[in-house]
Amino acid sequence: MQYDDFIGEVQHRAQLDSREAALSISRATLTTLSERIQPGEAENLGAQLPEELGRFLEEVDDAERFEFDEFVDRVAERQEVGEDDPADAAFHAQVVVDVVDEAVTEGAIDDVKAQLPDDEGYGTLFEIAEAAESPAPDSQD
Repeated sequence: MQYDDFIGEVQHRAQLDSREAALSISRATLTTLSERIQPGEAENLGAQLPEELGRFLEEVDDAERFEFDEFVDRVAERQEVGEDDPADAAFHAQVVVDVVDEAVTEGAIDDVKAQLPDDEGYGTLFEIAEAAESPAPDSQD
């Protein structure tokens, strides 16, 4: 996926007013994600994204352990969109992760998920991507 396509998808799905806002939430999410997962995994993910975005995943040398609420707080502080509203930040992070999932090879997001705690908090980060992957239930007559 090309940079312009990625940012356009984020802007559209998050219903943002500008491409600058889409870049801001993408930067905030990817930078925060890079702080939470192992540097090698972050670099692998970043290598599959457009260079302008992949660099946000390659700036951290050590992984930190922090809960999902802290993840959302960091995204909220970094994004330059509206208020520091945690609900908006969580939704924006979900949108960015969903677009990343479409932009990278199959299974790359699963590798990221494997590095995060298996709890409701971080699980919500992947809800949009997982909903898109789930087949529609067969209707029984």
